[in-house]
Amino acid sequence: MRVLVTRPHDDAAETAAKLKALGHEVLIAPLLEIQFRAGAELALDGVQAVLITSANGIRALARRTNRRDVDILGVGAQSAETARQLGFACVNHADGDAEALANLAIATLKPENGALFHAAGAETRGRLAETLQAQGFDVRSETLYDAVAARALPSTAQAALAQGAIDAALFFSPRTAQIFAEIVAREGLAESCRALSAVCISRAAADALQSLSFRAVQTASHPDQAALLALLKT
Repeated sequence: MRVLVTRPHDDAAETAAKLKALGHEVLIAPLLEIQFRAGAELALDGVQAVLITSANGIRALARRTNRRDVDILGVGAQSAETARQLGFACVNHADGDAEALANLAIATLKPENGALFHAAGAETRGRLAETLQAQGFDVRSETLYDAVAARALPSTAQAALAQGAIDAALFFSPRTAQIFAEIVAREGLAESCRALSAVCISRAAADALQSLSFRAVQTASHPDQAALLALLKT
């Protein structure tokens, strides 16, 4: 299969390697550019665990602290693996979404043992802190990075889409799906989407593509990369 990957560059490279190992051809078209925010060393004294809702959250955290002894609770397997690669020793993950991460924190942590720190992106604050605060936790959240939307597809992706040279496009978030829909409409490529399958990590991501018509729209059975890539075999 010829597969379009719309993730930010670092994440897209990791996904591309997995796709190539499965025998697929890959075209990368990052629809978000991650910009890490500069700042002082993060104050993590009194923090019992850091909450990570994306791999970019742990990348951002690692840029702002030399500590690797803090406990990390990640949203899924990829964020947890990224944490381990960056030297964090005590890592657990919820194998799901932000709601699953909140449930993991509630099940394994106690409010009296210290604050929680959410390494957030400008678009990933969500209701995580609110849910945990309702359970008595002190949650400190700081925006450590921005995810800036692309204004256009790379020229290679534009040409491949126009020529019908893409079999499937992968969407890992509602926001990237929305950006894709806006770009292809603006660039007059909406009709070209009828020739490819949209492979989405969640129903919310699929819903963000409703303005477009695809050959098929598939949604992963579980909100993670393994379940998403498994759809390419069906």
